[in-house]
Amino acid sequence: MATQAQDPILAENEAVRQLKEGYKYGWSDTTNYVEKPERGLSHDVIDQISDRKGEPDWMRAYRHKALNYFLARPMPKWGADLTGIDFDNIYYYIKPTNLVKNWEDMPPEIRDTWDKLGIPEAEKSYLGGVSAQYESEVVYHSTKKELEDLGVIFCDMDTALREHEDIVKEYFGTIIPANDNKFAALNSAVWSGGSFIYVPKGVSVEIPLQAYFRINQENMGQFERTMIIVDEDSWVHYVEGCSAPVYSSDSLHSAVVEIIVKPRARCRYTTIQNWSNNV
Repeated sequence: MATQAQDPILAENEAVRQLKEGYKYGWSDTTNYVEKPERGLSHDVIDQISDRKGEPDWMRAYRHKALNYFLARPMPKWGADLTGIDFDNIYYYIKPTNLVKNWEDMPPEIRDTWDKLGIPEAEKSYLGGVSAQYESEVVYHSTKKELEDLGVIFCDMDTALREHEDIVKEYFGTIIPANDNKFAALNSAVWSGGSFIYVPKGVSVEIPLQAYFRINQENMGQFERTMIIVDEDSWVHYVEGCSAPVYSSDSLHSAVVEIIVKPRARCRYTTIQNWSNNV
């Protein structure tokens, strides 16, 4: 009988099954945040986010332009009625802790959340890499060395902007531009965190890469930005899961995912969203 290590399809299916069964999202944790600005959305908030991240000028300008799009666009009339969202009552950026690469270095209250969700076991068992975002920032990231040796880049988007700026700038907003719709504009203005994946030509990533996004704070807005670039003759499977506590007031999640697949390449993207009713 084939084992997960031998059969990548079994590994992929197990990753999805564990995500589906592992969500127990109704609790919240008391967390001492590193940074927690005031609620509300404005150009000053955009500057605060960009300053905290030390971003290049072109990204700061992109954010401001996107906010102008957001303010000018009406609420979409398709889908659910979203007119009740109070955009001035949302936290648009919260930094819970600094990024760590060792599980033991994470603050205990945040580590306990991931332990409850089974992230460490999943990483050890069948994943090529794990990224864990808590509120606005990725707080833990790990990639198997054998993938790094093949030239695969798997990191959070903020790290990608710092260390692989040319690639990010080339593709950012090419699939979903800031003026695509009101919520694409909102994400483009206040995005933080998310995953960045680049798979070089001719490389097949046979074990899944996973990201998990957790909202903990009441009235929190989470706006991750994910970019996946699969070069020619390559293959990757990316799995992400999302959850949040149950609160009496609303939280907001508005993500953007851009996937660029070159000739003869393949990308399997799996997202499992198990938000509480107030998100």
